[in-house]
Amino acid sequence: MATSLGSNTYNRQNWEDSDFPILCQTCLGENPYIRMTKEKYGKECKICARPFTVFRWCPGVRMRFKKTEVCQTCSKMKNVCQTCLLDLEYGLPIQVRDTGLTIKDDMPKSDVNKEYYTQNMEREIQNSDGTRLVGQLGKGPGYSDMLLKLARTTPYYKRNRPHICSFWVKGECKRGEECPYRHEKPTDPDDPLADQNIKDRFYGINDPVAEKLLKRASTMPRLDPPEDKSITTLYVGGLGDCITELELRNHFYQFGEIRTMTVVQRQQCAFVQFATRQAAELAAEKSFNKLIINGRRLTVKWGRSQAAWGRDKDGVNEVGMKLEPVPGLMQPSEDTPANYFNLDPSTSPAVMNMPVLPPPGIVPPPPPPPGFGPPVFHSVGNPPPPPMSMRPPGQIHYPSQDPQRMGAHASRHDGSYNW
Repeated sequence: MATSLGSNTYNRQNWEDSDFPILCQTCLGENPYIRMTKEKYGKECKICARPFTVFRWCPGVRMRFKKTEVCQTCSKMKNVCQTCLLDLEYGLPIQVRDTGLTIKDDMPKSDVNKEYYTQNMEREIQNSDGTRLVGQLGKGPGYSDMLLKLARTTPYYKRNRPHICSFWVKGECKRGEECPYRHEKPTDPDDPLADQNIKDRFYGINDPVAEKLLKRASTMPRLDPPEDKSITTLYVGGLGDCITELELRNHFYQFGEIRTMTVVQRQQCAFVQFATRQAAELAAEKSFNKLIINGRRLTVKWGRSQAAWGRDKDGVNEVGMKLEPVPGLMQPSEDTPANYFNLDPSTSPAVMNMPVLPPPGIVPPPPPPPGFGPPVFHSVGNPPPPPMSMRPPGQIHYPSQDPQRMGAHASRHDGSYNW
């Protein structure tokens, strides 16, 4: 037991005893099966000055020993790790989290008011059974676009490195590679990150790390929708080998109807085409720089118009695939409209001007004399299709639509067709 516990000996009933600490994944280390030392009432909390159970452990090989710095009551009030005091959900400083959620800290800083506030919060924590957040954090909104953009998706084990060897800085360290401390140049004293205070981080004021992250958030890029309203496709990159089409569909279906979804495993990307432009804009807004699936942060961009795919430099598309022209098919030119190859029938002239053909097995009769009604189609088994002269006027887009191109010709004699 610690020999000095300050002025808290008169209120021993409020001392904290726990069986396991509240830690983030970074402070715990890669291996969760580690050995910890437990010291009951080992130190005073650096925030509320109450004695609490201190845990000490080594998070991994060639890492420094770590210990809990604040009690569990203070940790639950702010939903932070007991060691690094970073938010357990986003891995960010309290100042950044409160700014993103527009929460104002109302915790008093004087000794008497702080103790009274802590006792009330501890009572509220016991009544909530640990199922929900307490205080201002529990009343505030639980979603913020800025926090999702800045949040860490993987542990940052670099924080567990040993401290810099002061003997090596002086040129007097004789341990060499056996020295458990780092042999590196120390941080510049004028660097703002060199002056960090645990109380400032807990109260969310004057935190240099938080100020750096907030400055980064203000300069983060945005995804503006393209001017071409016919584009309803989003490009999703960085899929890896662990993300399937079903997982992508489960995320994007909430924004609107999905027309097609194409996954290119070789390039580890996908193309999601929505039925409406409004759904595509909503998906881009909610997914840009904050789409995380299976722990991977995915890249979301707007797709390109169908005409632009054929105008890429050297015939290479967005995913790096070589595009070879198909013999006989119409190729886009500089005068081709941007939405000419759009799949939407309401906006594509290629579909609007497509000739309407009779169903298979139906042969149109000869044109009636003037004054008679429209022709009536008669089923005569499986005769060949009518010649191009009998079809409604329209532009030919494919070689199969022109029998003359295939080397055949049609002639009509006495009401029959000879091929």
